[in-house]
Amino acid sequence: MMPTHYRGAPEEKLALDTWIKLSRAADSFGARLAQHGALADLTVSQFGVLESLYHLGPMRQSEIGAKLLRSGSNITLVVDNLERDGLVRRARDRDDRRVMNVSLTDAGRELIEGIFPAHVEAIVEEMAVLSPEEQAELGRLCKKLGKPGS
Repeated sequence: MMPTHYRGAPEEKLALDTWIKLSRAADSFGARLAQHGALADLTVSQFGVLESLYHLGPMRQSEIGAKLLRSGSNITLVVDNLERDGLVRRARDRDDRRVMNVSLTDAGRELIEGIFPAHVEAIVEEMAVLSPEEQAELGRLCKKLGKPGS
């Protein structure tokens, strides 16, 4: 892995080098997960929507976007495609007609129930390069880094 070639202050070089390592690790991890084939023919975003609805129940599109850190237009496109494929359905909120709620169809529930165990298995397999203590520490550090103003 190549470090930054930036010639700034030591704290700048360290921050950039750490960012490069974090980005590459995330990209590499995601690529290896994809090689397991655990997402079937879904994109990562489609899988994220189905998985969120499966574990959390029906949600507003805006809530899904916030949960997956995706823009409103991206989530609209992803949900459009999932709805076209019969995996989710949209319904107007009874109390606020401006709001669109998204829920799994039976086919969507069946699909996510079928592929989720393999996805978990692939993650466990890829995480096995870290000890349980290292996984906990990585989780703690990622959570700290992900909090605004941390």
